[in-house]
Amino acid sequence: MTLEDPRKTLRAELRARRKALVASERIAAANGVAATLDQLADFLVDPRIAGYWAIDGELPLHSVVANLTRRGQHYCLPRITGPRQLAFVEWRPGVDLEANRYGIPEAVCSAGDLLAPDAVDIVLLPLLGFDRQGHRIGYGGGYYDASFAFLRGRSEAGQPLLIGVGYAAQQVDAIAPAAWDVHMDYVATEKELIDCWAERA
Repeated sequence: MTLEDPRKTLRAELRARRKALVASERIAAANGVAATLDQLADFLVDPRIAGYWAIDGELPLHSVVANLTRRGQHYCLPRITGPRQLAFVEWRPGVDLEANRYGIPEAVCSAGDLLAPDAVDIVLLPLLGFDRQGHRIGYGGGYYDASFAFLRGRSEAGQPLLIGVGYAAQQVDAIAPAAWDVHMDYVATEKELIDCWAERA
């Protein structure tokens, strides 16, 4: 059995758990996670916050984007630029989007608009599951782990800060990390902000 076998099973279970949430729970969670993120001092002042366009039941970030816009911060969306490689593009509501090969909306841009992964201050990571130590189950494509490989093996929070965003229901007891995984610094849910470094201490 390979490492990917149990992860594939876990992904299916977590996706079903997330899809079981009703609309009222999703709306409440969107507002809740915005309040949770605002508990982090850096999130209130850092100029470039990268996030995602919610699909397939992911926790939506519209309340987060509204808060950032009100404070004059820049919200960035990921854009696929190569095999397992992401860059980021500043985006604001109303600006055109186009679907990538996976059907995920990306900001329309020119090459000069692309920001390297180390050029943003905070990254909000979509996920299927997480544990309190900062291990993440994504979708299996490896885009985030490859793009932020320069943060692998660090002994403290780096630049950018990596914050997983998910519903509290997506938490699992423990996730066995793979050699290529990049740990998250925090996890934000509608209920709490988890300091993963403190949990690993």
